Amino acid sequence: MTQGLVVKDLSISHGAVSAIHNLSFEIAPGELVALIGSNGAGKTTLLRALSGLIAPQSGTATWHGTSIVKSKPEDLVRAGIVHVSEGKSVIPELTVRENLAIGGLWRRDKEDVLRATNESLKLFPVLNERLSQRADSLSGGERQMLAIARALISRPELLLLDEPSLGLAPLIVEQIFESLNTLRTDVGMTILLVEQNAMGALKIADRGLILNLGTLVGSGAATDLLHDPQLRSAYLGF
Repeated sequence: MTQGLVVKDLSISHGAVSAIHNLSFEIAPGELVALIGSNGAGKTTLLRALSGLIAPQSGTATWHGTSIVKSKPEDLVRAGIVHVSEGKSVIPELTVRENLAIGGLWRRDKEDVLRATNESLKLFPVLNERLSQRADSLSGGERQMLAIARALISRPELLLLDEPSLGLAPLIVEQIFESLNTLRTDVGMTILLVEQNAMGALKIADRGLILNLGTLVGSGAATDLLHDPQLRSAYLGF
């Protein structure tokens, strides 16, 4: 069986402050896993380590059996691992079309870049109407859609998403979550979804991981976590 993402005994510190403590989990290929927890739980720190932006102090993380810790972000993108950071992934001075083009700059198969661009626009049709607009003229939801669409043009196998619903209207959040569900079911993409919106994330996820102060305090099938009253009251906020 092909290995997906395997994280084992990962620890990450910010100076003297420990952000992640001996974290271990696995994500099978094609799974959508929601990583949920409050502010300061260590969710964003974990994604930054998995995408090569920071180096862990100890532990391992592998994708398809190959180590990804301490790799350069650009090398991980070429290996199929793409990180969409919360609210910071688009270039405001560029148009929607120019932002999308960045997703395929490094790829040699330009015909497939065009196909991937059309597929991304089909997933987020509102962007088709905004191609000539600057990214800073878009709504928050449209910018988030643009960030995800641009990431998809690089044909990721593993998509790391940081708080895609943050600050967005419920209807837009629902649209984005539906699109992620489509990527999981139709494309078979492996997705690690970091979210504070626990209920929304667990509704589309296969499994959930609950992080609290850098420690894994719960995990299991998403439906089980949704219906666990102890976990809900202690960590999920609903």
